[in-house]
Amino acid sequence: MSRSKGFYKLSILQCIGFGAGDLAQNLIYQTVSMYLLFFYTNVYGLNPAVAAIMFLIVRIVDVIWDPIVGTFVDKHNPKMGKYRAYLVLGGVPLTGFAILCFWNGFSGSLLYAYLTYVGLSMCYTLVNVPYGALNASLTRDTAEITKLTSVRMFMANLGGLAVGMGLPIVLKMFDPTETMDLSVNDSAWLYTMAIYGLIGLGLLMFCFTQCRERVVMDRNETKNVKVSDLWLEFVHNRPLRILAFFFITAFGLMAISNSAGAYYINYNLHGSATELSVFMGLGSIPAFIFMPLIPAIKRLVGKKGMFYIFLTTAIIGMGLLYAVSMIQFLKEQMCIVYVAQFIKSTGIIVATGYMWALVPEVISYGEYIHGRRISGIVNALTGIFYKAGMALGGVVPGLVLAFVGFDKEMTEQTSFAQQGILWLVAVIPVILLLLAMFIISHYELEDDVIDNINNQIEKRHNNK
Repeated sequence: MSRSKGFYKLSILQCIGFGAGDLAQNLIYQTVSMYLLFFYTNVYGLNPAVAAIMFLIVRIVDVIWDPIVGTFVDKHNPKMGKYRAYLVLGGVPLTGFAILCFWNGFSGSLLYAYLTYVGLSMCYTLVNVPYGALNASLTRDTAEITKLTSVRMFMANLGGLAVGMGLPIVLKMFDPTETMDLSVNDSAWLYTMAIYGLIGLGLLMFCFTQCRERVVMDRNETKNVKVSDLWLEFVHNRPLRILAFFFITAFGLMAISNSAGAYYINYNLHGSATELSVFMGLGSIPAFIFMPLIPAIKRLVGKKGMFYIFLTTAIIGMGLLYAVSMIQFLKEQMCIVYVAQFIKSTGIIVATGYMWALVPEVISYGEYIHGRRISGIVNALTGIFYKAGMALGGVVPGLVLAFVGFDKEMTEQTSFAQQGILWLVAVIPVILLLLAMFIISHYELEDDVIDNINNQIEKRHNNK
């Protein structure tokens, strides 16, 4: 396909530059997903149920805020770039709020926790929604989008590895007295988040310099975009609806499983900080093996086949994690725990990583049926659903921990509390994995279909 028709080829540096944006965001997102609940309950001093309600309210704010951001982004054209400008404009305050969220200066203050977490979430949207729309503006070429997504998710999981495996190690550097549990030293958390936040900001700047927007609607076609278009897009774009529901289940199972990881190692298996670091790091390591193979795997088994295989793989891994906690002999075999975590993570990483390649497809489908490429609106909608999944990761663990009587002062939790942690690590995520399989089975945009759609769109533009 000719470049003039929007089917641009992307250099490896452009792919890496774009992926740097997701690496940056994951240094914050994964820290919040894996450790913010732990920080609130064990360092900041909030009751788990109170923290759970706060996570829910923040997500409700997102439901209102995301469409506003998506509409604003589609309607406006900043000089620094329609989408990439927000990597800078939103990146600076995002870094500031991320650091403040892990500051214990107002220990136990619910108001401070709300202000900083709401601010963090709003700034994250201001970066993430236009960033999500950015990949659809780089090219229409399906093969290039798959390559771009593979590099992007490779780097996103590099961020997950830096958080999952690296954060406990960095905390220990600032708190050498820590031995078994995650550090409860408030200064160690603040300094650690400051390092992660500032590195993330530098990566956002690098992403800004490497991305070039080529496939965007002109000002006249987007000037009448309004918030209500989000609802109309959702109603008329069936592939988008399917993808949106897949997002909520996928992010829900990831957030719930991730947030329970620290509790699982500390209280069910009585592991050390080093063992926790390895366990969390294994949540990202499979990406470096399998994400570069996604284009080949997809060619071999197709989109749906790839989803089915790897979602099933995740179920097998979670079944092993459940068995480890239920069989006394296996509790002492951390190597089996690591194998189970690796298997689970392999399935989740590939399935949830490739789903981002479907976003440009549903954007193109929307453009095909109504003539407008409203990438910001579409990413705002997917943002609402994946943040709803993140809400599950904040609300469900907090409520379950409160229900089973988790007590942070006890190094030896009751058997009921340990069972509740196990529900979060394996049982609830497996239910969501099965639901995700059912949802994705209804996705209809196979490669030949979407290629034909993109060609039809380009013919329209050439005939104008």
